[in-house]
Amino acid sequence: MPRHVGAGSRRLLDRLSDTPVAIFDATWTLLAWNASWESMKCDAITSHGRHRNIVWRTFTGDFELLSRTSERQARFEASIVADLRNTARRYPADEWLGDLVADLLAASGTFAKLWQSESTARYQDDRGTLRHPDTGDVTLDCDILTIHDGDLRALVFSAEAASVDAARLAMVNAMKPEKETRIGIDDFPGSEPTRFGVRNARNRASSPDIQTA
Repeated sequence: MPRHVGAGSRRLLDRLSDTPVAIFDATWTLLAWNASWESMKCDAITSHGRHRNIVWRTFTGDFELLSRTSERQARFEASIVADLRNTARRYPADEWLGDLVADLLAASGTFAKLWQSESTARYQDDRGTLRHPDTGDVTLDCDILTIHDGDLRALVFSAEAASVDAARLAMVNAMKPEKETRIGIDDFPGSEPTRFGVRNARNRASSPDIQTA
């Protein structure tokens, strides 16, 4: 399973400095993000192991990144399950992925139904509301870019130009940290160094190795 955050991905994070962007591997596990994403207070960046995985968090009720309408939420769930199924077919020997799928099937009836349906749903335009503790609700468009070099996904948030939400996003960006791009979980306790990044060594649900350029 490729988990290499290459130069192209890093440029995307750095140059879209006022746009919240995060990079995920093909299992939807968070690998890297820019300062604008961090300023959105997305708590996945301070989580470890499986709790950095969007699919796991979506279907176990661990975390809701955006508040969506029921129709948009159903479409989002169908699309990420279809994408994860395709990933599992491409990387059948990946043990971390296999464990993730097995535990999701046991934990969530909704996930199991979508997984067994063999749905080929594709990601569509998405919009939701993020509840920021300092600026209040911010309604954002959410787009997913596929990075073919490394089989990665970039999640990009944006607000409609000249809108109240754009003004609130600008307020959020005014609070962003100085460090522009973060890779992996090297800044967080409970992790130990590995050759390319860090790995949380606490349990079998820990993160796979993260590689950086």
